[in-house]
Amino acid sequence: MIYDWLKNITFIWPENFILLGIILFLIGRYVKSENRDKGSFTVSAINIRTPATFKTRFRHLPFIFRILALTCLVMALARPQHQTQKSRSEGDGIDIVLCMDVSGSMGTTDVQPSRFQVAKEVAIEFVKNRPVDRIGLVIFAGESFTKCPITPDKNTVLNQLQTLKIMDGGYLEIGTLIGEGLAMSVNRISKGSSKSRVVILLTDGKEDAPPTRIVDPETAMEIAKANNVKVYCVGLGSATTTSEQMVKDVAGNIVRNYIDEALLTRIATSTGGRYYRATDKASLQAIYGQIDQLEKSKVEIIRYKEIQEMFIPLVLAALVFILIEVLLKYTLFKKFP
Repeated sequence: MIYDWLKNITFIWPENFILLGIILFLIGRYVKSENRDKGSFTVSAINIRTPATFKTRFRHLPFIFRILALTCLVMALARPQHQTQKSRSEGDGIDIVLCMDVSGSMGTTDVQPSRFQVAKEVAIEFVKNRPVDRIGLVIFAGESFTKCPITPDKNTVLNQLQTLKIMDGGYLEIGTLIGEGLAMSVNRISKGSSKSRVVILLTDGKEDAPPTRIVDPETAMEIAKANNVKVYCVGLGSATTTSEQMVKDVAGNIVRNYIDEALLTRIATSTGGRYYRATDKASLQAIYGQIDQLEKSKVEIIRYKEIQEMFIPLVLAALVFILIEVLLKYTLFKKFP
């Protein structure tokens, strides 16, 4: 941490370091003077030295503080600056809602380590690569829920993705309401100001809703079309899930293990998007990569330097060292030159 901070120190007038020669001259003269003025005398053939005291042991302190003061002043004259390179991304972003299935079957491990974990990890990578877009998160199982409204704050979205759980901790009903998840996503994104609006709907199943459902997938599709929202649908699961199977979810409940590719394809093509099938993490990453390329934002990266002048602390330090030298010289060491 300290090293990283120090390596960003730059001296604007480094030629002033030549003044350090004066300090070296003063040190040389002081040493020469000390050697000449040593307190010793000769009686007969015996060399007798005066006993060491506190003052004699530390008599060099005033001179040391004088050298420190001069060194700080020379460094201040070299005008040190702490420079930090920063960048800011600007541009025309896209409004994107990640509409994710969190039903129990997403815990199936045919996609390692699980469909749900892979979906989370790849979604997090996707969000990190969209610097200027406004992104929201809607989840659905037996009901839908807005986990994160559309926001330019990527940290908020990433935090919600990282803490996301199957059935979102268990408070969502059992089932798979694709229609309501899509309808809520369109509702959230239609309130944005961006001209480009995209929903990425990821699921591993088919519509599994009670008769009391509010919005069916066909109606949600028409709502998306009416609001000029493009929907990219992603079916996640092994190749065998194209035929209906009955499996246990993470809670031990029997659920249908089947991707309704016909429905997802119809939703995607009618809204101007595409349907993709992912059978593992690599294929899901490739899909998000394709969507990333199809829905490019106009990004302008502005780089700038943040400069902090550092000479003032050095000048203050020099004044403190000079004050200490004067106090020592005219109090504890006043008998020494």
